Amino acid sequence: MVENITSVQGKDCAEYSGLADANQTLMKITAWIVMAVAVSLSLYQLYTAGVAALTALVQRSIHLGAILTLTFLLKPAFSKLRKDKFSFWLFLDWILVGLSVYCTFYICNNLNAIFERQGDWLIQDKVVSIIGTLLVLEACRRVIGFIMTGICAVSIAYAMYGPYMPELIIHKGYSIERITTTLWLTTEGIFGLPIGVAATFVFVFVLFGAILETTGGGAFFIDMAYALTGRFSGGPAKAAVVASGFMGSVSGSAVGNVVATGSFTIPMMKKVGYRSHVAGAIEAAASTGGQLMPPIMGAGAFLMAEFTNTSYLTIIKVALVPAIMYYLTVLIFVHYEAQKFGLKGQPKENLPKFMTVLKHGLHFIIPVLILIYVLVSNYSPMMAGFVAVVSTLSISIIEKFLRWIMKSQNKTSLAKFCKDQFKLIIKALENGAKNAVMVSVACAAAGIIVGMVSLTGMGLKFSSLVIDLSYGIKVLAILLIGSASLVLGMGLPVTASYIVLATLAGPALLDMGVPIMVAHMIVFWYSQDANVTPPVSLASFAGAGIAKANPMKTALTSWKLAKGLYIIPIIMAYRPLLGMGNNYELFHWEVMVTMVTTTLGLVAFASALERFFLRKTTLVETLLFWVAAICLFWPEYWIDVAGFIALILAVALQKLYPVTPATNKGIDNEKQLKQSNAP
Repeated sequence: MVENITSVQGKDCAEYSGLADANQTLMKITAWIVMAVAVSLSLYQLYTAGVAALTALVQRSIHLGAILTLTFLLKPAFSKLRKDKFSFWLFLDWILVGLSVYCTFYICNNLNAIFERQGDWLIQDKVVSIIGTLLVLEACRRVIGFIMTGICAVSIAYAMYGPYMPELIIHKGYSIERITTTLWLTTEGIFGLPIGVAATFVFVFVLFGAILETTGGGAFFIDMAYALTGRFSGGPAKAAVVASGFMGSVSGSAVGNVVATGSFTIPMMKKVGYRSHVAGAIEAAASTGGQLMPPIMGAGAFLMAEFTNTSYLTIIKVALVPAIMYYLTVLIFVHYEAQKFGLKGQPKENLPKFMTVLKHGLHFIIPVLILIYVLVSNYSPMMAGFVAVVSTLSISIIEKFLRWIMKSQNKTSLAKFCKDQFKLIIKALENGAKNAVMVSVACAAAGIIVGMVSLTGMGLKFSSLVIDLSYGIKVLAILLIGSASLVLGMGLPVTASYIVLATLAGPALLDMGVPIMVAHMIVFWYSQDANVTPPVSLASFAGAGIAKANPMKTALTSWKLAKGLYIIPIIMAYRPLLGMGNNYELFHWEVMVTMVTTTLGLVAFASALERFFLRKTTLVETLLFWVAAICLFWPEYWIDVAGFIALILAVALQKLYPVTPATNKGIDNEKQLKQSNAP
């Protein structure tokens, strides 16, 4: 009996061991394939960016084919499924990978024939189009979620059942073959402008950010921020704002910025006395501004350049001043928080020394300078991204090689050094492709929406609806667009939200006389609001997780800190804040006055909202700050003068009566500090 049990147990153990070995082998094979596809995609993108361009449909289809392959290999069909265990779902994933490769190959292999038979489709064309569209919808569901997928499905259903729609949005309706072939075999749908931008400009700059991070550039910029701001009142929080500006200028991802910089800055903020939810909120608000800060601005700058038929350099120029104003607003809120709670800066000996940081990371500034030079020299964004990637890799390797030579007792052989650098390059190329998956899938899915809007004429109908509901008043139209962006942002990434809003709501602003550049900048700014606006606010929740704080409390605080995100776009609509008049002519004096009044208005607004300036404000001072803010934002110069006078009076009262309120005593004991940091 015992022998039988023992033999059965031994057999079970052997079977389990064999199964474990098989799963381990499967994991290794999948990892190697993912690495090979990711590295190949990055190299392919560099080749098409800096060496030889391909036909749009071919270039975009190869890009999307690789992205779909990575999606199905990296993202399980459902969150609870495991990728390290063979099952029906894993088998299905490999089938989807095969279909992705085939659908891509079909376009590349039959390109000329597809162009020749536009509208006269073969049965193979229809089948491939249906499969390709379904693959994009499934990838969208896995990467982004059901909301974005649902919007895509609704847009397709709307195109099919147009005759049955309400009178306001009725149209003649289209067959499933017309819809799917438009989406998959033309550049009017999935392979339209959004994926075109993702497959060219965006990818190379995402790769640039990944390489900069992998080679240590991210840590350098964070240390630089600490060295510059750490000794001031509330230093770590101000460092978080500056570091997020640095990081955002190369990554353009709000949640990515929170994770990258917040793991360092949030604990430091809590250590000096910031409340947990405030520390998380500061990082979320600052990181959201990263997508507004040139030169990268996520995918927004590249999409905006294509939508407005404007040079990328122009987008950077007009976006810089509003982005700086946004960060200034966040810094003001941070400063007031520090002053109210008596939060001091870090001791000088605890901070990295500026010259030391600069000495060890100076080579990371060189690629950024090269990037700026190439852009200013009117090269294409693709070429600029290519040069930035190559220069970053080259300079990093050269710097490491020189350090390797200078070490007197170096035990590392040249062969090992070369091997380490090769691994670093492969890792950077792999990370770049993986980081681009979400943006590319979002753009492909957004292509479905844009294609259906274009096919059915929904854009004009939606534009008319916005104009009717706003009664032709620009501020009401902007608020309606802001509300729509908040709803869309609950389920869409920023890039997808911007594309949808620009397609649907942008024409309404144009019809009201808003210049095209201003209209798109307003839409782009409002597409960011879901990062910091409850109830979703992904960036805020990421900050709350790191800070171990209440998520909703963190979200509400970040919403307050990011008020510039809501105010500045309204200013853009009425005044030349972007440095452009209605006819795109520079009005130097008007632009300067607008910048000054808007900046002072933001200071007054923050002071009124926080009820603090040099000290806690009285009721009269608070009212004066509110009056100053409203008047300085108002697009009439004589009202600006009244606002300036109100601001001077409020500041004078603060200076003449320097009463120290109880809230300015700071956090004096350890017990109160622990209570303030409780989740």
